[in-house]
Amino acid sequence: MSHAETAYPGLHVAYEGHTAVITLTNPPAHTWTRESLAGLRDLVRALDADRSVYALVITGDGEKFFSAGADLKQFADGDKAVAREAARRFGEAFETLSAFRGVSIAAINGYAMGGGLECALACDLRIAEAHAQMALPEASVGLLPCAGGTQNLARLVGEGWAKRMILLGERVDATTAERIGLVEAVAPKGEGKALALAWAEKATKQSPVSLAACKRLVQATRSQPLSTALVAEREAFVDLFDTADQREGVQAFLDKRAPVWTNA
Repeated sequence: MSHAETAYPGLHVAYEGHTAVITLTNPPAHTWTRESLAGLRDLVRALDADRSVYALVITGDGEKFFSAGADLKQFADGDKAVAREAARRFGEAFETLSAFRGVSIAAINGYAMGGGLECALACDLRIAEAHAQMALPEASVGLLPCAGGTQNLARLVGEGWAKRMILLGERVDATTAERIGLVEAVAPKGEGKALALAWAEKATKQSPVSLAACKRLVQATRSQPLSTALVAEREAFVDLFDTADQREGVQAFLDKRAPVWTNA
């Protein structure tokens, strides 16, 4: 399969089978810039349009930082127009990531602070390496998490732990993160990306059309009442009968062979 080669500032993208691997590369701490946030938005849109991509893994380069979040220098002069644009770019980037049709997995390979952790929160699943540290320290510098942090963290870990992290500025290690549901697994140092790729490989064995529909339905629990979502669930089930993958999946099972998905 061929993929368009486009340069995205602060990001490196590579492909392993049906999985796109995005590496954050803005040394030393992989802080987000206006350009890299726009780049992430555009890259995820491109991956969404590439029917050969079923899964996405995002990690930081090296072994110290996933991402330290926003570069605070841009907020030093108190310019509200700069703040508004930064907030908009963070929102666009991470909401696009959250809406990616395939499974997205964050391999947190070190510090994930502020907008770095919010990037991981926008993914479907998170793996923390054993030495990783996670925090939303914005209030300690007179700011707040504006890239989904106050919403997504509370949904994952509950209001109590969200308030410990945001209101008290508590930093959590990998073990605590797994215990409170902030991450779904802990990997040894240096092995987060490999585990994320193994999970992505599991996902690519599922029908990509089914996976996209399931993801939308699970995420609908954030905003839709149960009665509405249950109707949508049944309708989505019937809609799958318009797809080639539904016919292939059932036939492969009956033929006792592995299905060959076409994402169609």
